[in-house]
Amino acid sequence: MNPKNLDTYCQNTWCPGCPNFAILESVKRAISELIEKGIPRENFVFTCGIGCHAKIFDYLNLNSFYGLHGRCLATAQGIKLANPNLKVMAFVGDGDTYNEGISHLIHAAKRNTNITVLVHDNRNFALTVSQFTATSPKGFKGSSTPNGSIEESLNPLELVLSSGATFIARGYAWKIDHLKNLILKAIEHKGFSFLEILQPCITFFDNRQFYEERIYELKSPLSKEEAKIKISEWDYSDGEKSKIPIGVFYKVEKPTFEDLVLKN
Repeated sequence: MNPKNLDTYCQNTWCPGCPNFAILESVKRAISELIEKGIPRENFVFTCGIGCHAKIFDYLNLNSFYGLHGRCLATAQGIKLANPNLKVMAFVGDGDTYNEGISHLIHAAKRNTNITVLVHDNRNFALTVSQFTATSPKGFKGSSTPNGSIEESLNPLELVLSSGATFIARGYAWKIDHLKNLILKAIEHKGFSFLEILQPCITFFDNRQFYEERIYELKSPLSKEEAKIKISEWDYSDGEKSKIPIGVFYKVEKPTFEDLVLKN
């Protein structure tokens, strides 16, 4: 299937050159491949939170539901529980899911609900003009912290690993083919799939050079102990010696929340 068949008529209003364009392309390529493998197009459904990421709602011609800020994982879980045959994806931002929605993230991972979470992590609240988020580096200067944030960064991969996620990966927006393959693996995994996508905000926090000097691809699979080590290799600070692994950190098969509910 041609990925262009997933386009809509909506005019795209992301900033010119935004890595969200690359994420959208990766998603379209991945879903097109899955449709070619035999998954009906109508079986895909996605939800969005609030933020720049959520504009993908307008540009991806699939079943979709626009959720509240930080609440789209609850919506995604409800959709999956109502119809377990659907391939349910949740597009969220770092502020959207690591700030407002962090409790939903933890509990969705703990339940091992069978959904795919794709985080557009630009490390600031870009849509509302650059307030700091949980993954902003210490010292981040934005509209809410003009003198620099005093808070340490959260490592969300550590959080979801300890919460029980059964698939954990990190990608980089501009590595489109690599990201497409990660999206395929995440959707095909049966269980809670978490894919963080490093997505530089070219308007408010353009850290492309920082990422591209440090990113390297993991060799999978990893044990849980190996995953812990690799996940902690980068602590989301901007230290000069940091290396940033991307790829699949952890994958394990366990009963899903939906399987257990429907069994009873």
